[in-house]
Amino acid sequence: MTSIVSQSINTPFGEMLAAASNRGICMLEFKDTGRLDGQITQLNKYFSSTINSGESVFFEQLTQELKDYFKGGLQSFKVPLDIKGTTFQMQAWNALLKIPYGDTRSYLQQAQAINKPKAFRAVASANRNNRISILIPCHRVIAKNGNLAGYGGGLDRKAFLLNLEKQ
Repeated sequence: MTSIVSQSINTPFGEMLAAASNRGICMLEFKDTGRLDGQITQLNKYFSSTINSGESVFFEQLTQELKDYFKGGLQSFKVPLDIKGTTFQMQAWNALLKIPYGDTRSYLQQAQAINKPKAFRAVASANRNNRISILIPCHRVIAKNGNLAGYGGGLDRKAFLLNLEKQ
């Protein structure tokens, strides 16, 4: 059984809940979206653990990197991640990690990147289940027509993050 600790982190968008295993950050979710309970349930499932409030060596680094990111001074996060999901989710999330800072991809392009061009709806579902907001940049995925579409943190946050990265 893995021990998971959590801590609230303030951001320009309000509070997020960060969770970490002994290997890295395993969740970073906005607290006001209504998604937190589902994300915690999935975290418990994949890590066979419960989450307790506590300290982690990764939280200080995460907090500093988020501050630098929101100031426009950080383009690549270095804090270790501990990512778990289905095989398909892992493929989709790894494709997200390859989208460069300031760029966007469509769900179709993300599906093509994992050699599953017809699975763009499944890719959107995997992105919706991404438990590590911002660090695994699902905000960089947009609709094929270029419009903003789907983001667990809300479209206003997605627009802000994309605009921040375009500066």
